[in-house]
Amino acid sequence: MNDIAAIIALETNISGLKKTLGSLGHCPRITAITVAAPAEANHLLQTVTRLSTESIRSSNSLSEAISWFQSTGMQQLLLVTGPRSPLLNSQGISRLSSAMEATGASITYGDFTDLLADGSVRPHPLIDYQIGSVRDTFDFGPAVLINGDLLQKSINTGKSAFSFGALYDLRLRLSEQGPVVHLPESLYSCISEPENSDHSTHFAYVDPRNRDYQIEMEQIATEHLKRTGACLSSSGKEPLVSAEVFPVEASIVIPVRNRVKTISDAVNSALSQKTTFTYNVIVIDNHSTDGTTDLLAATAAKDDRLVHLIPERTDLLIGGCWNEAIYSDRCGKYAVQLDSDDLYNDTGVLERIVKELSNGSCALVIGSYTTVNFDLKELPPGLIDHREWTDANGPNNALRIAGLGAPRAYHVPTLRQVGFPNVSYGEDYAAVLRLSRSYKVGRIYDSLYWCRRWEENSDSSLPLDTANRYDFYKDRLRSLEVMARISGNRQ
Repeated sequence: MNDIAAIIALETNISGLKKTLGSLGHCPRITAITVAAPAEANHLLQTVTRLSTESIRSSNSLSEAISWFQSTGMQQLLLVTGPRSPLLNSQGISRLSSAMEATGASITYGDFTDLLADGSVRPHPLIDYQIGSVRDTFDFGPAVLINGDLLQKSINTGKSAFSFGALYDLRLRLSEQGPVVHLPESLYSCISEPENSDHSTHFAYVDPRNRDYQIEMEQIATEHLKRTGACLSSSGKEPLVSAEVFPVEASIVIPVRNRVKTISDAVNSALSQKTTFTYNVIVIDNHSTDGTTDLLAATAAKDDRLVHLIPERTDLLIGGCWNEAIYSDRCGKYAVQLDSDDLYNDTGVLERIVKELSNGSCALVIGSYTTVNFDLKELPPGLIDHREWTDANGPNNALRIAGLGAPRAYHVPTLRQVGFPNVSYGEDYAAVLRLSRSYKVGRIYDSLYWCRRWEENSDSSLPLDTANRYDFYKDRLRSLEVMARISGNRQ
């Protein structure tokens, strides 16, 4: 077995860095170490070299780190980055190295164990890397092993110089050279940092303060899609032509289960819309047990625009409820989303959206929203307008980001060709990805919608296993879409 070089570029406190460096003393295969750290860490670095930078996320700093690795003459590079401080061990390093040698992997990584403040431990599983794992937020944990031979082939020799995304660019380039292999076993432990429960982290990728970062990441992801044959170059087709006669021009669709606290607000918001066309509100009541059903039935008895549907099936999730609505003979030509937690912020929202859809060029229109608390007080980051979308590159960047905004509105004859997966997370993302591959997408950048953040949101304070399952599913959607786009481009 060959020796391994290590680059330590932790964004953590000096105490954590010290513990990580100390753990390397128990890893005899790590025979060369360099550190990207602030000057105040110099007293820890008496036996290792120090890079001239505190981070290796820029092109210049990463180039310096790679040059150091090449000077060691070693075949494998252990790269330790991020906010967590890992305590590495010889057995875990050997497992990563053996997996790389056996598979020809470009990158190997593995699960770890969190060391909690109370002295207890907790498994920290990660998820498998897929062809669609192109998002810049993919979590490898703090320690990955890189194939030195494939690293040489992956070095960006282009003219682009990145301020934030050099590591992201390198990871995508490595994935093009060989498989990225995950070992679903605990290979080391990590000093657990306090979890950030701030809801604004959920929207960090669309915070306008991060705009320069996002532009750079989009550039990197798009170039990767070009190199792999998955990049879309056309702006998409216009929606399907349909001679079907619809009962109303538009339907506001609200799937709901057990939202007695919020459903009246949502329904009243929908029924208060002022339009020049006929519309209805289709609420798919997924067998609620908390009084939601009685409340909806009472409202429907007073206003025949409210279509209260209870599915025969009991195995439907949010996507399945959407299908109940869009394939119903009560559905209008256009279907407009409203979550059971949320509200339109004006009585003219539906008119505005349908006007955009009815011009005939788009199969889908996506608006913008403002994050608020339960009492409609604005919360950071406020307006979420997804201005990263462009007609030329939006469908490509959609593979990198977590979502594309709300409210979403669809041309129903076109949407019926696609439908929704029967899931309660990512069903909207799946539909938008598929439609954006083939059809034009319209955008409205003014806020139309109040997105209420409260403790009963479906994405609030997720356990790690649930977050992993959701992330894996969205990566699977991306993988299917990448394969479809590669196939379509070849044809």
